[in-house]
Amino acid sequence: MDTEQKTGFYGDFGGSFVSPELQVVLEHLEKAFERYQDDQEFQEELAYYFKHYVGRPSPLYYAARLSEQLGGAKIYIKREDLNHTGSHKINNVIGQALLARRMGVERVIAETGAGQHGVATATACALFGMDCTVYMGEEDIRRQALNVFRMELLGAQVISVTKGTRRLKDAVDEAFTDLLANYKHTYYMLGSAVGPHPFPLIVRHFQSIIGREARQQILEQEGKLPSYIIACVGGGSNAIGLFHPFYQDQGVKMIGVEPAGKGLATGQHAAPLSVGKPGLLHGFKCYVVQTESGEPMPTHSIAAGLDYPGVGPEHSFYKASGRAEYVAVTDEEALEAFKLLSQVEGIIPALESAHAVAQAVRLAPSLSQDEIIIVNLSGRGDKDAQLVFEMRQKAGEVAAKA
Repeated sequence: MDTEQKTGFYGDFGGSFVSPELQVVLEHLEKAFERYQDDQEFQEELAYYFKHYVGRPSPLYYAARLSEQLGGAKIYIKREDLNHTGSHKINNVIGQALLARRMGVERVIAETGAGQHGVATATACALFGMDCTVYMGEEDIRRQALNVFRMELLGAQVISVTKGTRRLKDAVDEAFTDLLANYKHTYYMLGSAVGPHPFPLIVRHFQSIIGREARQQILEQEGKLPSYIIACVGGGSNAIGLFHPFYQDQGVKMIGVEPAGKGLATGQHAAPLSVGKPGLLHGFKCYVVQTESGEPMPTHSIAAGLDYPGVGPEHSFYKASGRAEYVAVTDEEALEAFKLLSQVEGIIPALESAHAVAQAVRLAPSLSQDEIIIVNLSGRGDKDAQLVFEMRQKAGEVAAKA
């Protein structure tokens, strides 16, 4: 059975708790999505761009040296980092851009944390000749300067959000404000599987290509399904894209990896599934890191794309129902995994993806050699190289700049 048990809800989570004005906009979007999601011409055009522009299917790579070094299970890596623009974000963006074109919209807005969704959105807008505005927290702009330059090079206007914590949550706030004011000629290309219905459904639909490919690829390469599939979780789009096609395969254990930041006990983290409780955020119900009065708390993660106080409603349902397990990885553990994968496999992961790699490093040695783990490598680490260099320099691990 599909996890969406009633319109817009996943168990007790999801829904659309928005103003009547915004609800009209969302219903218009839902009708357009329902019309085109299974339309043959739409699917053929999407398949064309996935193959010839994005570069799909992305490889499922057996990480032999990493597997040997860790001992235990065989580790396969789903290489979403090899997609055009360097992450899984382009899957959703191409799909939504094609939908926006059919809706007759010429202006696109988006929010971004790590910048990868912003880059993907700017890329699609350049490809299809659309006006592009990206909201990004001032703190994330500082951390992800390279991606800001890429967005601007692609023709996007990047608006710095200086309210609140100046991070992803605040960028989402500003994007929704823009949508409400300009909905007649604007399409909000939400980048993660969060927000009011139908956004989580739309994003999952386009990201599920990850899990469908991985399922077929592992059967071709190993002749059986994996024991575990692992992905990092912020809002949760790359994880739900991997998990959903395996939902009915009860023998496949799903593990989502949240950012424990400086440690769950410190309060400086972004791990709502680990320590949060159900609440409302951005017009939907999910697990939220919140105060006693229900206000979202400030969050922290070394990975800007995971720095969000809530999580997608489908992940919230998976957590509550026990279908998936959610764990947390600290900044330090993610940095160690970032370094390990780079040196052992020659693959530099995004810091977001490094959280998933860190969990595989924890888990693999405890499993037998006939078991298989698939890790979703949601993005490449170019965008994080300068940040990691500066952190290591401060720690005295690298030589000072000339």
